[in-house]
Amino acid sequence: MPWPAKNAGLGIAAMSYIAVDYLRHLSPTWHSRLQPVLWSLLALAAVVRVPSYRHWSAEFRSAIPFVASMLFMLSALLFEALSVRSVTAVLGLDWHRNTPPLPDTGQWFLLALNEKLPSPIVEILRARIIGLHHFLMLFMMLAFSVLFDSVKAPGLGLGARYMFTMAVGRLLRAITFASTILPSARPWCAGSRFRVPAYPHPWAQKYYVPYAKDHDAISRVINLDTAYVDIGKPVSDYQPDWGSMSFLIDFLRPTVSEGPTWYSLLKKAGGGCNDLLYSGHMLVAVLTAMAWTEAYGGFSSALVWLLLMHSAQREIRERHHYTVDCIVAIYVGILLWKMTGFIWSHEAKSSNRSLTKLETIQSRLVQASKDSDIDKVRELLKEIELISEESKDLTGIKHARLFRSATIFFALTIVVLAFTLTSDG
Repeated sequence: MPWPAKNAGLGIAAMSYIAVDYLRHLSPTWHSRLQPVLWSLLALAAVVRVPSYRHWSAEFRSAIPFVASMLFMLSALLFEALSVRSVTAVLGLDWHRNTPPLPDTGQWFLLALNEKLPSPIVEILRARIIGLHHFLMLFMMLAFSVLFDSVKAPGLGLGARYMFTMAVGRLLRAITFASTILPSARPWCAGSRFRVPAYPHPWAQKYYVPYAKDHDAISRVINLDTAYVDIGKPVSDYQPDWGSMSFLIDFLRPTVSEGPTWYSLLKKAGGGCNDLLYSGHMLVAVLTAMAWTEAYGGFSSALVWLLLMHSAQREIRERHHYTVDCIVAIYVGILLWKMTGFIWSHEAKSSNRSLTKLETIQSRLVQASKDSDIDKVRELLKEIELISEESKDLTGIKHARLFRSATIFFALTIVVLAFTLTSDG
């Protein structure tokens, strides 16, 4: 980890963003004034630095992995959304309302701390200082800081690693929480967010309900290793016409009031209740903290980890997740980030042949200047000029300008969308 960071500008900008955004709770008036000013200054600073940015060739090489990682992540998020709805719908709303939460020692511990700690500290722990959209924005700021040489280029390479790791993490998370359905720590959650049938899916009616509470029935099904209870004809579900997507009906269990398409149904989901192990919010936070620590370092990375821990205890305190969900998300996120260093790494040497040649010439140039060998210096400078011309010929000035403009426009658009669409966490 680079420690301390090369400059403190990125850290100051990041912490200013967090502080200004928290003003929405302390002083909405000042928040409405300062937030547009801060974002305008940051956007203007980034645009001003674009003409002097020197690593567009590296960004160009990272464009395809970046787009591929983005598509992979979007596919993973779609699979996760389907799984979130499925684990809620399969058991029906009656199960969610009547099943008590699991015992969670982390929740007990936080309640005990409320009785022991001074009230100002407890209020700080309860404060909504940072949320999901903050961690996404912190990463956006980190990726954009390549323009200021605060982070090693290419920024698209860093973004590709972040999204690829996120996609793998989301897939593993969906497989994990769909494997064993845990009761939500908020029993009213499913009823307030989803319009699914009150009764279980036919599979749950046959394989779960007869053996859910009766000890003798559970023992017998274990010994026989077969579902021996005859439930008769199971209660059937509403069957809309989804055309080629009709295979999703059994997973999503739509109702008449939820619209005619599967897409509109997923769009209304607004988050899950039983997608618990492990926490998706904490995965985003950990990946942001890992990226910040590796790429930038410094005191601000310690603050990011501190904000992560604050976010974790709030997830537990407000019963969005069990303690185990946050703990697993932390070490899974760390391990996944460590495993994807082949995409982008702060320590990795550039594969660009031109840069490799320049690194070789640099030491010879320094030695020639020390020896006052002017002819040798001129010769080496000509080699550098030839390398620069070769580099320009590879991409072309017009194509480089087009790519530069498209990249900045696309990145700023993503920032705006992420900021507006995830502001509620």
